[in-house]
Amino acid sequence: MPISKAAARGITDEFARRRGPKTGLVVGASWGNPVLTAALEALMPADRLTVVADSHSIEDLRASLAAEGSWTAGIVTAVATLAEAAPAEEVMLAGPVTVEAEAFIDDIALLREKVEPGGVLSFAATLTAPAREEIAELVADYGIGTDLIVRSLPPVRIHKLRIGSASKHEGEPRAIAPAEDLAPAWRASSVALTPNLHLDSNGVIAAGLLLGTAWAAKKIRPSSKAWVLPALAAAPVAAFFRDPQREADLRGEDDEPEAVTAASDGRIMAVETVVDERFGAATGAAGAEWLRIAAYLSLTDVHINRSPVAGEVVDVFTEKGGYSKVGTADAEHNAACYTVLATPRGRIVVAQRTGAVLRRIVNRTKPGASLAKGERYGLIRFGSRTDVYLPAGAAEAAVVPGEAVRAGETVIARWR
Repeated sequence: MPISKAAARGITDEFARRRGPKTGLVVGASWGNPVLTAALEALMPADRLTVVADSHSIEDLRASLAAEGSWTAGIVTAVATLAEAAPAEEVMLAGPVTVEAEAFIDDIALLREKVEPGGVLSFAATLTAPAREEIAELVADYGIGTDLIVRSLPPVRIHKLRIGSASKHEGEPRAIAPAEDLAPAWRASSVALTPNLHLDSNGVIAAGLLLGTAWAAKKIRPSSKAWVLPALAAAPVAAFFRDPQREADLRGEDDEPEAVTAASDGRIMAVETVVDERFGAATGAAGAEWLRIAAYLSLTDVHINRSPVAGEVVDVFTEKGGYSKVGTADAEHNAACYTVLATPRGRIVVAQRTGAVLRRIVNRTKPGASLAKGERYGLIRFGSRTDVYLPAGAAEAAVVPGEAVRAGETVIARWR
């Protein structure tokens, strides 16, 4: 079954976002396969890539690599069997998983042996894959990211597994590459309308449902104007989910490693020192003081959340609570989702807090994943608040209440 370019980009992204010398392994590829093409495009001179092809296409693959010129010499190696391939930091399957459960378990066992501890195994699976229950178990234990690619026929899910000696329940293996050395991940949930303006997939779905409702209303009652309301609502609803490209998305080097950037657009509500026991256990700092920088998002603000620092996700959890207006004191106890990041300067916490309207939090990251500074990781729907907690004394605020901020761009604090 062929794989789409969008799916190939998702499969190879963990390899492509690595800046430093890296090793990769593409399994089941022939020349022209989109996964192999994307992996080759991500290569730098110090990288190494091994390609496993079947015995019928190995010679054609080697000839095609040789025809590419000297840049692949010593960098790309083609082998006929998985046994010949050395373990690599990033292992990528060139075709979607369609095999039966028993065969899938055997294949995954062999592939896991080819992943360096802390490395990533990335693959696509059709939504009706026979082994979907076995895939779900693997994702529960080792998954660090899952993306639905609807631009494939048939649609597929991209799964990324952090492989090590332990599952999540026994202690997450650390990533090979520090988060500081990673570019922001490509997100299938960010749908490009123009080079600079994207929509979150939630907006595409919402607008599609409204337009579908308008079409159905017009079809059912041609003489009625009831269809006008959902049709007119589609554009502003979609606009709420706008996801503009930011400087962080250019995948450049971080020239201000001491800077902490805003986790959301909006306006600063408060800069204060607090003690918050809700995440004491997750941070290993119960009773500690935190510098909290809270930002309020109005209905007109971009609601995409971005990581304020580069770090490894060590915990993601939700807390039940109310749904008070964000500007009130009771909002402190609104329902929230907390993302805990480990950094060389200590652990930080980002809280996505609900507001009074619709109250939906979307968090797309998982423990074991690595987030680059400014990387998209979620959103909050229709009026909300985002709090960034930094260890008190380790950072100094760079904003004041009332100041407007932009996610991934505005510096809200600096590490001392």
